[in-house]
Amino acid sequence: MSAIGEQAALLQREWDTRPRWAGIARHYSAQHVIRLRGRIAGEQHSVARRGASRLWDLLNRRDGVRALGAVTGSRAVQAASAGAQAIYRPGGQAAAGQAADGNLTGRLAPVVVGAEAGVGGAPAAFELMKAMIEAGAAGVRFDDQLPAGGPGGHFGQRVLVPTAAHIETLTAARLAADALDVPALVIARTGARAASLLTSDTDERDHEFLTGERTADGLYRMEPGLYACGTRALAFAPYADLLWLETPAPDLGAARAFACVIHSQYPGKLLAYSCSPSYGWRAHLDDASIARFQGELAALGYRFQVTAPAEFRTRDEPAPGLASRPAHDGVPAYAQS
Repeated sequence: MSAIGEQAALLQREWDTRPRWAGIARHYSAQHVIRLRGRIAGEQHSVARRGASRLWDLLNRRDGVRALGAVTGSRAVQAASAGAQAIYRPGGQAAAGQAADGNLTGRLAPVVVGAEAGVGGAPAAFELMKAMIEAGAAGVRFDDQLPAGGPGGHFGQRVLVPTAAHIETLTAARLAADALDVPALVIARTGARAASLLTSDTDERDHEFLTGERTADGLYRMEPGLYACGTRALAFAPYADLLWLETPAPDLGAARAFACVIHSQYPGKLLAYSCSPSYGWRAHLDDASIARFQGELAALGYRFQVTAPAEFRTRDEPAPGLASRPAHDGVPAYAQS
């Protein structure tokens, strides 16, 4: 057997036997990965590798990971210094350039980065994942909708790509991580709960959500909702380490329904949830329910929970240190007014 064949056999055995890769599907061979490694071999990516291993260990604890969103590298360092278990950075390529900043505190707060998807296809996803890992990211979230205001935008409405197209994105991201020999996490989020448009009807799995109408510029109208969200997430599950749910308000019922759908086919699949300060928590829950919310989420399998600073999507300036603020009367800092 050739050297490449021997290395490929070892890698395949690792995929088949290590718990880390249980339930993960790959549409490429171990030999293809080994050949890629020979072409892109370089630095060891130790920050990303340590961060990914640390993040995976934390996710598999019962309480999971409570991450703090950070708009800038300096905010990421502050959050890690204040004791945040992990950091979430939005913004695709811009975030990749500073992804490792949160690890510079000596306490190794893994960094997860949000990546815009839908434009550029699998080749772009491969290069983006590679860039994120090289910058130190432990995990990357890929959305199945076009960037707001980007190509294909439609008067502010959310536009999804076909299910198969996003599976190609997730597969390309996994291939990049495998080629760099870093167990970085691939995270999938679907915007199907709120999106009302689809770029193409090429995937039969999307047909049940289509209304039969099209826009003047050729987009397909679809019915958004939790059912569409869960159905598309099921399709993404074999290709992702975590499935990310966002709701317009704190909604334990929706979180429970989504988890039941996913776990009916993929028991134990790790989930993520955004605990946004913009929810207006007290308009939806009493203080006792707010105090229990994250623990109840973790029990449902939402092991990665992100709290974003109030200015997360608005402007790049200092914000209150949410990670370091204690609960007041049992109410978590993110829900305090």
